[in-house]
Amino acid sequence: MLEFQVEDMTCGHCVSTITKAIKGADANASVEVDLAKHLVRVEGSAGGEEIADAIREAGYTPVPSK
Repeated sequence: MLEFQVEDMTCGHCVSTITKAIKGADANASVEVDLAKHLVRVEGSAGGEEIADAIREAGYTPVPSK
């Protein structure tokens, strides 16, 4: 399980955009988002850097939390 703090994720649209970006990198990934804690959890076959790059390309700043 990968975890990222995404402090600039502030609304439901952000959640949707980030989820779509992660699914673009790993279509079978399981994505959980806690908007209140600015936390994104991903379980899948893609590596942490690949997921972080997808989040960055969507316009957000991921910081690995584990």
